Amino acid sequence: MKPIISASELLSESAGARPPVLLDVRWTLAGPPGRPAYEAGHLPGAVYVDLDAELAGPPGSGGRHPLPDVAAFGAVMRRAGVSADRPVVVYDGGLGWGAARAWWLLRWAGHPDVRVLDGGLAAWTGELSEKTPEPEPGDFRPEPGALGLLDADGAAELAHAGLLLDARAAERYRGDVEPIDRVGGHIPGAVSAPTTENVDADGRFLGAEALRDRFTALGAAEDAPVAVYCGSGVSGAHQILALEIAGIPAALYAGSWSEWSSDPVRPVATGPDPQ
Repeated sequence: MKPIISASELLSESAGARPPVLLDVRWTLAGPPGRPAYEAGHLPGAVYVDLDAELAGPPGSGGRHPLPDVAAFGAVMRRAGVSADRPVVVYDGGLGWGAARAWWLLRWAGHPDVRVLDGGLAAWTGELSEKTPEPEPGDFRPEPGALGLLDADGAAELAHAGLLLDARAAERYRGDVEPIDRVGGHIPGAVSAPTTENVDADGRFLGAEALRDRFTALGAAEDAPVAVYCGSGVSGAHQILALEIAGIPAALYAGSWSEWSSDPVRPVATGPDPQ
């Protein structure tokens, strides 16, 4: 099954006998909060999920968006109506990062049928609702491990044993600027692969062939593992989604640069991509 769904496909499925559970994950790094936008208009039946509070644990040594407590995440999903045998579609305002974080967490936790609305809310042509739904509780119970997950040591090792992609903007990879974390630069051996290059001007993902060509050119090969990191494990999930569209399995270093750079013992590389 494709990990993305078009607005027209979602409109059709939502009118069918087995409509998907809809999760609204509008979020931006610098704010504002997504809930006011959700309350002003969302896909009918969609439940709002707060990325900072419900799709991440408290910031700390594990980074700015460490993985949430598994039991707490499961409870959030059940309250939103998520069940193991019902499809889920997640969307955000159009950037795709928030939706991809929810997609990755659900897939990692074992849900078999999760898709992201390609292009987000901006692509939706149906009606919007201001009504906050009260869904029947779901039965989803997380069983983590369905997708690859790395810690800092695993990311360091993979950077030399395979292909480690840095999904941040190129200037942050080079260390030219660092507006958020303690120090600029990248994990030694990582390759620059900005997430923004996975989509077209409308925020929709490039086709599978174009994405395969992109990642192959960056060094993806059948005989080497692939992993991704970003600033704090959000945009990196978007890159994992793009790799899945391309048919390339990849692991996520969830702590990402916010965890790596917080430890002064870990090495930091700067400058352009060696490729």
